Amino acid sequence: MSTATSTNTQKPAAPKGPQDPIGKLIAQRIGREPNLAGQSETFRRYNGAIWKFLNDYYFRLEIDGWDRIPDEPALLIGIHSGGSLTMDAWSLVEAWQTHFDGKRILHGTAHDVLMAAPGLGDYFRAAGVIPASRRGVGSALAAGHDVVVWPGGEKDAMRNWRKRDQAVLGGRKGFVRQAMRSGVPIVPVATVGGHDTVFVLSEGKFLAKWTGLGKRLRGANMPIIAGFPFPLAVEILPAHIPLPAKIRTEFLDPIEVDHDPERLDDQEYVDKIYNEVESAIQGGMNKLAAKRKFPIFG
Repeated sequence: MSTATSTNTQKPAAPKGPQDPIGKLIAQRIGREPNLAGQSETFRRYNGAIWKFLNDYYFRLEIDGWDRIPDEPALLIGIHSGGSLTMDAWSLVEAWQTHFDGKRILHGTAHDVLMAAPGLGDYFRAAGVIPASRRGVGSALAAGHDVVVWPGGEKDAMRNWRKRDQAVLGGRKGFVRQAMRSGVPIVPVATVGGHDTVFVLSEGKFLAKWTGLGKRLRGANMPIIAGFPFPLAVEILPAHIPLPAKIRTEFLDPIEVDHDPERLDDQEYVDKIYNEVESAIQGGMNKLAAKRKFPIFG
């Protein structure tokens, strides 16, 4: 008579998703439905008045290339600078709101940590900012809205000040496939000046890895900055007031992409479009940077 016992017991499934408190908070906050309605009329009125002053007098924004914006919805691709407060990105989105008088919605996108931050993340949502995810961007484009993405993410925004005129897309090519899936053109955007609103002395890659916070906060950098009011600070969430640097931005010629689903797995084609976008942005930045005489003052 056999005395063998059954070994069919199944192990309980491992819990899905982040288990640490920070990870849970981020996942919960960014899991909400994105605000695809854009800015409300009341929000746009008051927020727009503030940004009109900032764009006209504080950052002295120069923005060109409006005639290059396609009539149909587009995926705008650019770089953004200035630590965790990317004034070149915000000034672009708010200039768009003013130019189109709210009749054409442009959704900005943001890092998970910023979207999840209490207060700041709520402001982002009210401003029509969506998570930089396939779901968020795809939904906005499907709704007939325009979206601007900064593929370089924290590698771009928190790059060293000495690299302020370099186009950093971080090798992240998902935006090419997103444009192909959504059937929209790509509009490269060049900008300079945002990185003069704060001085990133170090990108803090070692610090992010050593503390483990880089992984928990879904980023590779913990920049060390010099700015106002702190002459030296480690910045994860905003730790500075942007300096009144002059910002110059230009919309560049649209780049049409193939909408054939079978091309999504064509790595050579994706690389080609990525390189074309990166080269266009770098060329535009070189032209804009040549106009700068002094940091901050432009």
